[in-house]
Amino acid sequence: MRSFIGGSKSTSTKSGNEGGRVPRHSSGWKELAKYLKSEESLRVLDIGPTSSTNINYITSLGHSIYMANIVEEASKPEWVIPGKDGAPPSYDVARFLETNFNFSGRAFDVVILWDTADYLPEPLLAPVFARIHQVLQPGGQMLAFFHATTSPETSFSRYHLTDTDVVEIQRAGDYPLLQISSNRRIENMLSAFSNYRFFLAKDSLREVIVTR
Repeated sequence: MRSFIGGSKSTSTKSGNEGGRVPRHSSGWKELAKYLKSEESLRVLDIGPTSSTNINYITSLGHSIYMANIVEEASKPEWVIPGKDGAPPSYDVARFLETNFNFSGRAFDVVILWDTADYLPEPLLAPVFARIHQVLQPGGQMLAFFHATTSPETSFSRYHLTDTDVVEIQRAGDYPLLQISSNRRIENMLSAFSNYRFFLAKDSLREVIVTR
C-alpha cells in the first residue's frame, strides 16, 4: 500500500513492466528538480504508482522518499458505505485517510502528486488536499498534474523521473479518469496553499508548482 525509503543509497523495488515508456517534457519537473538538487536531506512524498526509478533517483540525491498509491486503494469497494432507506452510498473518508495518509507524524518538504487527483472519487478530493496541506512543511513544494481534456490515449500512468526536464510516462492500469479540471477548479482545490504557479503544456495536462 505504501512504503518509506530513507538514506542515500540506490534502492530497487518492483514496479511492473518497464516497457512502453513515453518521454514528456515537464516544465514543472524542471523547476522542482532545481529545488531537490539545491537542498539536502529532504523528505519527499510520491503519490502515485510505485516507480523504482523515482526511488533510486530521489535517494541518490540524499533525500528520503515515501510512496503512496492511493488510486488503487480508492478504487476498492471497502470504503463505500451503503445508503440506508434509498439514500445514495457515501464514502468512508475518515477511515480512508487514516489508513492511507497516516504518516506517523512525519512532515514532508516535497510532494509529487502527479495526476492522482483526477482519478480519485469526488468525496476524497478536498480531504486529500487538506491532508497534503497538513503534512507539507511551511515553504514546502508540491508538483501536481491535472487533466484539462481527455482523449482515447488517456490512461492511468506511472511517471518516472529523469535527470533532465523530461518525465517518462508508462501505462499502469485501467482506472477510469474521474475528474477534468479547469484552472478555476484547480485554484479552488489549492486555495489553502500560499502560492501556486501554472506551467503551459502542449498536451492535455496542466502542471502546477504549489508552495505551502
